[in-house]
Amino acid sequence: MEKLSIVVPTFNEAGNVEKLAERVNKALYDVNYEIIFIDDSTDNTPEVLEALSMKDTRIRYEHRVGETGLATAVIRGFQVADGEILACMDADLQHPPEILRSMYAAVMSGFDFCIPSRFIPGGSDGGLDPYRKFVSWVARWIGKVLLPCLRKISDPTSGLFMFRKEVIDGADLRPVGWKIMIEVLAMSNYSTVVEIPYGFQDRTSGESKLSGKVTMQYLQQVKNLMSRATKRGGITVTRWTSSRTDAAVHEILQKSSK
Repeated sequence: MEKLSIVVPTFNEAGNVEKLAERVNKALYDVNYEIIFIDDSTDNTPEVLEALSMKDTRIRYEHRVGETGLATAVIRGFQVADGEILACMDADLQHPPEILRSMYAAVMSGFDFCIPSRFIPGGSDGGLDPYRKFVSWVARWIGKVLLPCLRKISDPTSGLFMFRKEVIDGADLRPVGWKIMIEVLAMSNYSTVVEIPYGFQDRTSGESKLSGKVTMQYLQQVKNLMSRATKRGGITVTRWTSSRTDAAVHEILQKSSK
């Protein structure tokens, strides 16, 4: 089985990282994986991550000093990852770790890119309050209007995605702010995407990082990508139902375990 590297950027998520590691372990019990935390915290998150890494060799972390930002943290995680397949997810548990199993099965079935979506049948954005739902809708609308590469993707501004490592070989990734997936979609080399449904969860610990600065960074990023985005055609986007996703998990992981 191909190794999966899960990159998790953290900023003051001491109350969540241990729970996340436990849930990943349960979801991927028969998968060769590693978790890479790239940490910019100012609280005791580094100490928690150190303890986790001492208990489990599949957990690595890097605490950055003098550098911040989710997008650059994710790129750093991609650079040090050992896996043939890379994933990105938030540390706050609003991205349920259990979905990683379905994402892995989807990529192993032959797709270049897997994007869980809140906006296809079986998905839900119930973990967002009305204000954040509105802000999220505006961000998606702006991205799709200005960046043609996002128009076929139902949930392009999520931070939850998985892809084959060669997708970013040679990609000119220069992200700012927090929306890393639109950078990867705009600048990388891929031809097939599969969307699978998932439910966005309520935050159980920590605080939302949404701010006016984050919003302005997103607008700057979209503006920059308008001239930089790789021009390509022929991208196929497939949408799986919940039942098709479950079937893939059974078929692919059963086959891989033999």
